[in-house]
Amino acid sequence: MRKLSFLITMISIAFLSSCNFTEELHIKENGSGRISIHFDGSELMKLAGDKINTGGEEVVDSIISFKELLEEKKDSIANLSLEEQERLKKLEKFTMHMVVNESTGDMKMDFYTDFDKVSELSDVFSAFQNAGTLNAKGEAAPSSPLSAGTDATEVSYSMEKGVFKRIGKITNQELLEKNVDSLGSMEMFLSSSTYTLKYHFPKKIKNVSVKGALFSDDRKTIIFKVPFMDYYKDPEALNIEVELEN
Repeated sequence: MRKLSFLITMISIAFLSSCNFTEELHIKENGSGRISIHFDGSELMKLAGDKINTGGEEVVDSIISFKELLEEKKDSIANLSLEEQERLKKLEKFTMHMVVNESTGDMKMDFYTDFDKVSELSDVFSAFQNAGTLNAKGEAAPSSPLSAGTDATEVSYSMEKGVFKRIGKITNQELLEKNVDSLGSMEMFLSSSTYTLKYHFPKKIKNVSVKGALFSDDRKTIIFKVPFMDYYKDPEALNIEVELEN
């Protein structure tokens, strides 16, 4: 219970402060791989000092399986609306690794899942936001404007004939505008946050559809970053097409 409560606190902090998010994707030669959301709140940890309560533990290093968590709380979840049950069910395949060290000032989270093929992927950041809607009992809590935004947009991934695509789109413009307006003072905190794509491919990158991207020396990794609020308001800001060499 304490571990879950602390996890929810950390995710909430991530969305209420100036922090940076990285969506990292590893694709193997056979098309399988892992996708994750990294959150580094070390700077926030240093600024907050003892305001962040680790439950009396100087070092927290925990791995949480959402599948096990949801199974444990299945009786409570059964009483929720079908919509909320479906939202939580999307978390089943994810795992969270959380590390907090008061002495070194480290605070990091890694929210990840493995996949067999790229087309299986859905919006991992939306799932991360949904994880923040759980309360300490493992039940769905009232959603924030940020988590509500997951119903207004969607992201899809594909990999065909050596061409990778990440496509985001708005599915409900009115809802998205409402959620942006609902952010209020949160938008000020998030205005200096960034969202970064860091994608690793099994072959060298030949062409990419975006300007300003960085590449590794072997040209198998691409890094592309935008302001977080630009992405939140327009999911197409991170649309990207990557063509690999044969």
